[in-house]
Amino acid sequence: IDFDLILENIKDLNSLFGEGISQIEHTPRGARLRRPEPFPLTLYQNGIVVGHGAFRPYQHPATQQCLQDIMDGYLPSELQPRYPDGV
Repeated sequence: IDFDLILENIKDLNSLFGEGISQIEHTPRGARLRRPEPFPLTLYQNGIVVGHGAFRPYQHPATQQCLQDIMDGYLPSELQPRYPDGV
C-alpha cells in the first residue's frame, strides 16, 4: 500500500471538494453559511476505519477497493451514493 500516494490523493480530493469553503444552507427564515462536516478516514498499520464504522483490515476486499479508488484519485465508490457531491 502506497501511503504517500493515498495521503497526497486525499489532499487533492479535499481541495477538489472545497475543503474549508462554506456552503449556503437554506433555512425557513432565509439562509446561512455552514462548513461541511469532515468525513474521517483513519489509517492504521493493519487496516482502516471509514467514517465512524468498524475497523477493516487491509486484506478485506471492500478495504482494498476503497484504497484503490483513492490511489486512482477518486472518491471511494462506497461513499458516492451517500456523498454525490463529495465530502
